[in-house]
Amino acid sequence: MRTLGILSLPVLASALLCGCASTSDQTDGARAEYDPWEPFNRKMYAVNQFVDHSLFRPLAKGYETVVPTFARRGVSNFFDNLLTPRSALNNFLQGQPGQGFSEFARFFVNSTIGVGGLFDIAGRGGMQRYDEDFAQTLAVWGLPAGPYVMFPITGPHTLLDAVALPVDVYSDLLVHTDQSAVRDKLYVLRVIDLRYRLLAADKFLEDSTDPYITLRESYLQNREYEIYDGDPPEDDDFYDEFLDLN
Repeated sequence: MRTLGILSLPVLASALLCGCASTSDQTDGARAEYDPWEPFNRKMYAVNQFVDHSLFRPLAKGYETVVPTFARRGVSNFFDNLLTPRSALNNFLQGQPGQGFSEFARFFVNSTIGVGGLFDIAGRGGMQRYDEDFAQTLAVWGLPAGPYVMFPITGPHTLLDAVALPVDVYSDLLVHTDQSAVRDKLYVLRVIDLRYRLLAADKFLEDSTDPYITLRESYLQNREYEIYDGDPPEDDDFYDEFLDLN
């Protein structure tokens, strides 16, 4: 059984399901410089494996079994909608006002016609998502990603992600829910929803000869993909090393 940090699940899912991890097991030497704390990170990865195996994955599988598909989709839509204002703000900070206004429009449409975000009416109407966070904004401003680090429970990050995390947390609408009892229950539901979304991608790590490297490479490649809005610059040195490995 291979597992992973729970709060990084959407990022990893998109990377794995799009095939970004397909060459990760062969590129350890090419990317090792991004992971100077690998001994610590591997130990923390093992801890996260144990926690996920013991708690998060069983909860997610039970959730998938008990909750109907339409309800699970509504829960995912609801939590995605809560992060849309944060995304809008970061689009503005990155100098992309058109995408920022588009994200605000998505939030308005889904929060009203979409019944609090349970239905992605904006998406059905053809409004594209421009999902951005503060770490991406800092990267666009020119700050380097820094070393790769594995956090307890929350899983893979770069040092830049860690620096940006307080701003991302504060700009999450769920943090500002006044009733703590409601907020805490929603946090639990969000974690279960995030882990449920990745169930289909578990096999990619299970089949890997070194799931730690697969997770690391998937995360780093996908973060670069997000920062450059799907068009990252080619790393000639990386591809040269990769070709040498083959």
